[in-house]
Amino acid sequence: RLRDTYANLVRAQFPRIPRRVSGFNLDELLPENGFNVARALVGSEGSCAVILGATLRLVESPQFRTLMGIGFEDIFIAADHVPQLLEHRPIGLEGVDGILLDSLRAKSMLLDDLALLPGGRGFLLIEFGGATQAEADGQAEALGAALGDLAARPSFRIYTADEAHRVWHIRESGLGATAFVPGKPMHWEGWEDAAVDPAKEGSYLRALYALMDEFHYTSPMYGHFGQGCVHMRFNFDFETEAGILAYRQFIDRAADIVVAHGGSLSGEHGDGQSRAALLPKMYGPELMQAFADFKRLWDPENGLNPGNLVDPRQPHEDLRLGADYKPWQPKTHFAFAENNGSFAAATLRCVGVGACRKRDAGAMCPSFMATGEELYSTRGRAHLLWELMQGEVLDDKWKNEQVRESLDLCLSCKACKSECPTSVDMATYKAEFLAHHYEHASRPLFHYAFGRIDRWARIASLAPGLVNAINNAPLVRNLIKSTLHIHGKRTMPRFAKAFTREPRKQQTADGKDVFLWADTFNNYFHPSTMRAAYTVLSDAGFRVGLPAQHLCCGRPLYDFGMLDTAKEYLLKILDALAPQLAAGTPVVVLEPSCASVFRDELTNLLPNDPRAVKLRNQTLLLSEFLVKHAPGYRPPQIDKKIIVHGHCHHHATMSMKDEMQILRATGAEVRLLDSGCCGMAGPFGFEEDKYEISQTLGERVLLPAVRGNKEAIIVSDGFSCQEQITQNTAARPRHLAEVLARTNDV
Repeated sequence: RLRDTYANLVRAQFPRIPRRVSGFNLDELLPENGFNVARALVGSEGSCAVILGATLRLVESPQFRTLMGIGFEDIFIAADHVPQLLEHRPIGLEGVDGILLDSLRAKSMLLDDLALLPGGRGFLLIEFGGATQAEADGQAEALGAALGDLAARPSFRIYTADEAHRVWHIRESGLGATAFVPGKPMHWEGWEDAAVDPAKEGSYLRALYALMDEFHYTSPMYGHFGQGCVHMRFNFDFETEAGILAYRQFIDRAADIVVAHGGSLSGEHGDGQSRAALLPKMYGPELMQAFADFKRLWDPENGLNPGNLVDPRQPHEDLRLGADYKPWQPKTHFAFAENNGSFAAATLRCVGVGACRKRDAGAMCPSFMATGEELYSTRGRAHLLWELMQGEVLDDKWKNEQVRESLDLCLSCKACKSECPTSVDMATYKAEFLAHHYEHASRPLFHYAFGRIDRWARIASLAPGLVNAINNAPLVRNLIKSTLHIHGKRTMPRFAKAFTREPRKQQTADGKDVFLWADTFNNYFHPSTMRAAYTVLSDAGFRVGLPAQHLCCGRPLYDFGMLDTAKEYLLKILDALAPQLAAGTPVVVLEPSCASVFRDELTNLLPNDPRAVKLRNQTLLLSEFLVKHAPGYRPPQIDKKIIVHGHCHHHATMSMKDEMQILRATGAEVRLLDSGCCGMAGPFGFEEDKYEISQTLGERVLLPAVRGNKEAIIVSDGFSCQEQITQNTAARPRHLAEVLARTNDV
């Protein structure tokens, strides 16, 4: 009866476009569409029924694919050409504009990948599929030849499979990359997925852009151009009455533009509260009554998601922020300069993309990979911290135990700082929270034992043989583990005589100066790494300086939020390294997690100390130093396979590029594992209640890869990564320095 009442109206007024998501799918009830009740429920946003199961119609995915990128003068001209390009029957046609690329550059994201795009300011990414690679390639080449007939004369490039993966990453980064751009106001959703007929796409975007100019709004444009759906994020002001009013006026008029172009207010995400009140513009009063009747048939008591689609709330009601948004603004240890000095603003960075919920690539987020729990994902933690700043759902401020529990399984890997598209920096947030939390609670003894490991290691190095013998006596070993809650299967690292106390050969007086940082882990546990690095740098013609006193960056302190002590350590370092900082002497750091202190936490803790900026800029890993300062360096030739596991902090705050360049120059077959976090993460893997998670992460990729390459050289620069490998395999991992110095039977 509902169908028969409204059938002619549905036929006349429903937009016939590839992406119409707004409203209910009443067109699926028409006889010519098979009266498909299941498809009518798609996109009903939980307002009609609870879906317990569904049968899906799958489409074949071509085994072979070829991607090409086409560059136009601007995104409007690119959109104009979409209909012509669709005639070549691609399986995908996506677009990105120059503003998105500018945002990525401003955040230093994907810089090498951006170089793969052709010239222009508006880009279409067109993918072809085939039964063979030759078939897919042929379709792309045919389109390339046809582009010469276009008046716009676009540039284009056809990509290899590896290049295609990198170019797609640019498109995928769209939402997050544009949300928090340095020096720009925050950009928000609110008018982000309208869709029109692809033939009208250029006209729609020009009209919308003119409206944006009128309201002084900016936004990147990216999305599914082949289906007329364009994603956008605007610099809406959701924190003042005037800004909220402007937002409401803008979306009213933007809706008029969409309707004038025969489009849909939503082409992907659904209407929800943000667009449902605008639906009468698109459908008119009679079809709105049809929607109400449809919902009433399913949900006569209006119990399912009320206030959406039918009898909706207004878009500007119940905003997450709003004119009364006044979060708690606590005094912090870190400067949070990228968030205008506000921890509350930092917790707003998460926009819910969910990249932290991946399980099979990258390093973010190891605790989610191991548990599958939202509570232990970067997104889950960010939302908890945001609620903490509001003080409505979560109370007790820094004392809150729910937040502490969520952060307890954070491995402080820093992967989110680089892999999260909005650069949520959970390791820093964790350190900040714990610093305040333990002002109101007693610290576990474990924090002092591992947080201040540099002190104990320095003392133990005076008589390492004796200390190791005592520590490994069964009674003492068991007492230490039970007292500190260290898992019984963990082996305590063995202390060694400090490299800085060893006699060294006389150096040449005419070499350039370099300062070799003696980190706690390599100096007091693995002095062979220090010895190898010293040899490599000396043989490369440099005068190698070393600390004249015990210094430590305090890396483990951050894991426990012991930030006052960490700051003391850093100030001592800046005083001790005054001559090197003044002279601009490069500081080579062997342990990636220590290098990340100087490259990341240092200026965040000491934002007003110009010496901190100098040390940050002068800090280099060994591979970075050799590439930048020793262009004539030639590594030894190695006729073996090399398997490389990169430390999380190496990936997150630096790059593996120079490491791989140096290793490949040895002539060896080199493979960089996509192994993510090793699971040890400093003290994390030693804790009794975290051992299983640590092992789960190690067994995901790293440990099986090591066991499966018994003849290969395993290169892993991180001390804790080496411990995870050593304690779970028969391999003896090497630092890059040991490989280059040909030590330990390399």
